[in-house]
Amino acid sequence: MSLLSDASAVRRRVTAIAAAFESSLLAVTAAALVSGAGAWVAGSPALADLLWALGTLVAVLPAVAWVVAALRQGRAGVDLIAVLALGGTLAVREYLAGALIALMLATGRALEAAARRRASHDVRALVERVPRSARVRIGTGVRVVSLAEVAVGDLLVVGPGEVVPVDGDVESPRAVLDESVLTGESLQVERAQNEAVRSGVINAGGAFDLRATATEENSAYAEIVRLARQAGAESAPVVRLADRYAAWFLPVSLAVAGLAWLVSGSAERAVAVLVVATPCPLLLAAPVAIVSGLSRASRRGVVVRDGGSLENLGQARTLLLDKTGTLTGGRPRVLDAVAAPGWRPEQVLGLAAALDAYSPHVLAQAIVDAARERGLELPPVTDVREDPGRGATGTVDGHPASIGRVDTTSAMPSWAKAVNNRALLDGAAVAWLAVDGTTTGAVLLHDPVRPDSARTLRHLRAAGIERIVMLTGDRAEPAHEVTALLGLDGVRAELSPADKVAAVRAERERAVTVMVGDGVNDAPALAAADVGVAMGARGSTATSEAADVVLTTDHVERLADAVAIARRTRQIAVQSALAGMLMSLLAMGVAAWGLLPPTAGALLQEGIDVAVILNALRALGAGSAGQRALPPAAARLVSRFAAEHHDLRDHVDAVRGAADELSDSPGPRALAAVEEAHRLLTERLLPYETAVEQQLYPAIAGQLGGPEAASAIRRSRAETERLTRRVGLHLRLAHERGGLGADQLNDLRSCLYGLHALLRLRLTQEDEEYTALND
Repeated sequence: MSLLSDASAVRRRVTAIAAAFESSLLAVTAAALVSGAGAWVAGSPALADLLWALGTLVAVLPAVAWVVAALRQGRAGVDLIAVLALGGTLAVREYLAGALIALMLATGRALEAAARRRASHDVRALVERVPRSARVRIGTGVRVVSLAEVAVGDLLVVGPGEVVPVDGDVESPRAVLDESVLTGESLQVERAQNEAVRSGVINAGGAFDLRATATEENSAYAEIVRLARQAGAESAPVVRLADRYAAWFLPVSLAVAGLAWLVSGSAERAVAVLVVATPCPLLLAAPVAIVSGLSRASRRGVVVRDGGSLENLGQARTLLLDKTGTLTGGRPRVLDAVAAPGWRPEQVLGLAAALDAYSPHVLAQAIVDAARERGLELPPVTDVREDPGRGATGTVDGHPASIGRVDTTSAMPSWAKAVNNRALLDGAAVAWLAVDGTTTGAVLLHDPVRPDSARTLRHLRAAGIERIVMLTGDRAEPAHEVTALLGLDGVRAELSPADKVAAVRAERERAVTVMVGDGVNDAPALAAADVGVAMGARGSTATSEAADVVLTTDHVERLADAVAIARRTRQIAVQSALAGMLMSLLAMGVAAWGLLPPTAGALLQEGIDVAVILNALRALGAGSAGQRALPPAAARLVSRFAAEHHDLRDHVDAVRGAADELSDSPGPRALAAVEEAHRLLTERLLPYETAVEQQLYPAIAGQLGGPEAASAIRRSRAETERLTRRVGLHLRLAHERGGLGADQLNDLRSCLYGLHALLRLRLTQEDEEYTALND
């Protein structure tokens, strides 16, 4: 970090010198113009001409330097027209026009510098917040050390208001953090013990202990800072836009000026043409817009390496995405717990979590998290031992138990075969629970689709992305399931990193292509794409280094924001440049006819410059895509219903479980399961949906597009009520008959499975809605 700090200091000094020179140039040219005007009013035209000529000469020297610098970079240098205009005014002794052009150039440079400073404010703030030291706990004391001395495993103390210096895990019971600098979220977040914390966030609560899991250079914040230092206003896209238009604007300007001189014989007309042709709109409008777009993106949690990447993103038509961690959460979650006859699902999940509580395996952590979310009390376990690749074993109440893999080659009971079939259909992994050597249950785990994925893809298509394809190294079955669920245009599964690179290159031949990923295996594909986008919130260092764009927050929808910002920025840049040149061309025609003298032309050009620069600064704004904030009362309702929504998943699974019981054995056990499912439907699920329709949707109708947004849930609730009543009628008949009749089974199963599908769909839709409203 020290080398980066030194380089940053040098850049800051160079920038400060350039800014001071531009400010001085503006001050000198303004003083020359104003003092010359004062001398002219005082009746001293000779002194006025002298002062205006000095102001013109002061501007000629840096303008020539800018032309030479452009030529050294292999560009024609559209500043050449400005130099010709300044020289022409001196040659024909139109000193006032020269002073106006000088002030115009100086003002344009000052405006550009101001726009750059304003646009890169967020990036500079990010860089300047880099911590320089850390407090390491040693025994009972604390010692302040250089950040470079922090090693993995060190126990650090983070005080109130301090920036977290390196990535680590919370060692204290809890930590309250402000992550807005990295994520753009204004609400504080709470991290429990052993939860990971990224460097760069601010401690918004009391002091807490942090166990370092990365060094300074390998921490997330250092990676973001390295990208941020490159995300300022770079010249590549500016040069491309300027040179593209200058290729015809420069010769046209010279031709009109030469023709005016040749036809009229008046050098003054030629100078007037060059004065209004001075291409400040072309030189300034595009870069101001691009830099403003970079700033806008950074405020949405998107770090763009440079303006060239932003311009490419604005032209993208094809999007390629990795699956795990991009379209899905990247972390397994418990899909369901299935129990053998005589056992209950909560028993299975509780025992599995008790055995896995000591395991670092990612699937084990998902099982433990699911048990905690359900409030299960875990039984005490002794003699716990983990067999890598197989699972964990231990003793529960004197009975040997295990969780993990089992031998599937031997005969399996029908319930276990059903679990295997469901795992295949759902693309899920299975952890089998055995007690006393007998398989007694199973926990199904899967990587669910992110709740914001569908909405993100819709927004991406609205922003101009025409083709969306998934590239994944995962198996074909879960990949095709995700593709069907999200409506992607294509999928390629079981790919190696080399296969992904080949796929990216093939897509690039058709259109500008964006690749999104978060794993080390995605880095080559990101580097091969026109624009590589890394999920930097949880992505690998290698991926972030290979990417052109990094999402610093875990919200994948920020990608849609970035594409919309890039497209709008490019439109504003082109619009500003073309509008400025069109107005200049009209003024050139008027000047060529002798109707616009050089002095008036300089004033007119000044107005054109200010107009196009102000237009370019619109890229700093949100445009029409800004989402209205929820009123406080509506926000409280969203939080309340989102919490209730989370607790309903087990009830929905109970509906399917009752249908499964009917298929296995339609006896008293199945009847009891159907009665419990009906109770949950009438007491929990239906009242929840009614409250959502009657209380929540009217409060958030503005965010969802109007009162008609509730029509879908209204129709869904009506169908849920119909099927629930039907199940109730079956239960009444069963009680009258003393049991379920054979003539009831098919229709009852159909009702329960239909209810399960309907409720699962509603939960998925609500996941997306609550994520959008809390974004």
